[in-house]
Amino acid sequence: MNKDLEEITVVTLEQAVAAPYASGKLAQAGARVIKIERHEGDFARNYDQDVKGLSAYFVWLNHGKQSVCLNIKDPKDLKTLKNIISKSDIFIQNLMPGATDRLGINSKKLRAKHPALITCDISGYGQTGPYSKMKAYDLLIQAESGLAGINGSPNEPGRVGVSVCDIAAGMTSYQAILQALIARQKSGQGRGIEVSLFHSLADWMNVPYLQNHYGKREIKRAGLHHATIAPYGAYTCLNGQLVLISIQNEREWARLCSQVLNKPDLATDKNFISNTKRVENRNNLDLIINETFNKVSREKVIQKLKDADIAYGQLSSVGDLENHPQSNFINLSTSEGEIKILSPGAIISGENFNFGKVPYLGEHTELIKREFQD
Repeated sequence: MNKDLEEITVVTLEQAVAAPYASGKLAQAGARVIKIERHEGDFARNYDQDVKGLSAYFVWLNHGKQSVCLNIKDPKDLKTLKNIISKSDIFIQNLMPGATDRLGINSKKLRAKHPALITCDISGYGQTGPYSKMKAYDLLIQAESGLAGINGSPNEPGRVGVSVCDIAAGMTSYQAILQALIARQKSGQGRGIEVSLFHSLADWMNVPYLQNHYGKREIKRAGLHHATIAPYGAYTCLNGQLVLISIQNEREWARLCSQVLNKPDLATDKNFISNTKRVENRNNLDLIINETFNKVSREKVIQKLKDADIAYGQLSSVGDLENHPQSNFINLSTSEGEIKILSPGAIISGENFNFGKVPYLGEHTELIKREFQD
């Protein structure tokens, strides 16, 4: 296991995806993460039972943590939580805005009492504003942020198939916490961090926003095509097999025309002379490409793309991912035995991805209570 943060203690009041993602990355970096759960547990424990009876979400996000069951509305358990916070470096919570105020563990007050503490409050829409009290889940934020409006087929909007808003908020929280740790090393002072699912995803929406606001463009749903770059998407080869291609500049466009499509004059056609023109005339361009690809097997199309140094991809299923030649896996221990998951995206020299086990509910309750008693 990576030991970069082994001297760091994190306490979390968390559930679902966003906050567990952030604290999970801290745990992978060697931090001690004390996860406070209700007695019925983080509700992500019950999203499914697909992993030997355990939830796929939970095992992905919570390995390497200590699970502690507390009823924080009970004065004794709340006192235990306050004791843990007082000896921690980082406090993460994703309760409804205002809940920590009522419990007396408001982040600002905690930092006033413990100046070195780093706090991270994660919410759906932010701690203030007209939407701050609204319940917010991933699909709802995909819709509210405009993401669903640019995703899906030309006929109807669609949801991104993973919890992209939660993950964006978790990633944003993680990077802000790491920045705060560096700042604290310089100043000795903690820092308050506020992250929301909406604002994290809105940041990712800057390109379509800028194109719409300044370019006065309506960003249309394009299915398996890029909305503002062409040709960039899926095309049909012989026997209905799909291949995806991506043209990023005019040099690649010229090579596609001459070496793959065998239509060198197409590169300078007035309807396709620039990316803007190709997007405007995408339907006609797609007909030309498909007309050529339809006559050739996908293997032969791919070979031509390779020879022309054109980026390509094949449409994989989730099942294909397991056998993809580039997929890497790590082993995790759980209460139900060993499992494997896809490895984290960052490869760090000297790290062997030996992460901690997935805790069962309340596994460390008595241990933590004894450690943090008055």
